[in-house]
Amino acid sequence: MTCRLLTPWWRRRIPAIPAVDGGVEPTGILDWRHPLVGELLGEVMQADSTVLLRRAHGLIAARVRPVYSVEDTQPVSRTLQVGRGSCSQRLAILEAVARASGVPTRVRGLIVDGRFWYPRFPRLRFMVPDRVVLAWPEFLLENEWVQVAELFGSLAELSANPGFTNADGETLFDALSRTAVDWDGVTSRPGTCSACDLSATVLVDLGYFPSRDALFATHGQTLCMPTRIVAEPILSRRSAR
Repeated sequence: MTCRLLTPWWRRRIPAIPAVDGGVEPTGILDWRHPLVGELLGEVMQADSTVLLRRAHGLIAARVRPVYSVEDTQPVSRTLQVGRGSCSQRLAILEAVARASGVPTRVRGLIVDGRFWYPRFPRLRFMVPDRVVLAWPEFLLENEWVQVAELFGSLAELSANPGFTNADGETLFDALSRTAVDWDGVTSRPGTCSACDLSATVLVDLGYFPSRDALFATHGQTLCMPTRIVAEPILSRRSAR
């Protein structure tokens, strides 16, 4: 069973207004004016914003080692400095690069069942939080909001590939380039269940926020502060592969 004691269970997490505008401004997390973000942008900069983001995703996947960090509000510059980060922190880098290039971003807040992460911790399931707060980015490309799961193609196209299982060395961030990460069940036709359909793991859809900073300021992080203080030095160095 999952653990409720490690999470801020006293918070009332109520869905927000469905639609909000994003932005390109730097934030505490998305501190894209830092030179390290500028260097990364310089390596991928070109006219087509979709291609730019795809290239940035590839560089982040190759250079930022995936770990189990639990500090979702860590600035992007810090993640780049240490060269390692969680899926949330690596997604934040992609958002920072987008904003630095002039592409507005926003996030959708999802509460995901902690059991989704059981395969990662087969012997420590009792320590897995019961609910995980996930900031799922979207980018304004050609006047249309595109979720990060569709940067490499539509969900229908990507669902032709094996789905993400969380059971091997592949991380959620890395899986985006090859398969559909479907939180809404759109890849499952009536009477069928797609291997890419993760909708059953979503407990609450919190709606949209202008930044991940706003999401975490409103609903808190997955783990309560005392737990993060104890866990971060250990998990932030443990490889997710």
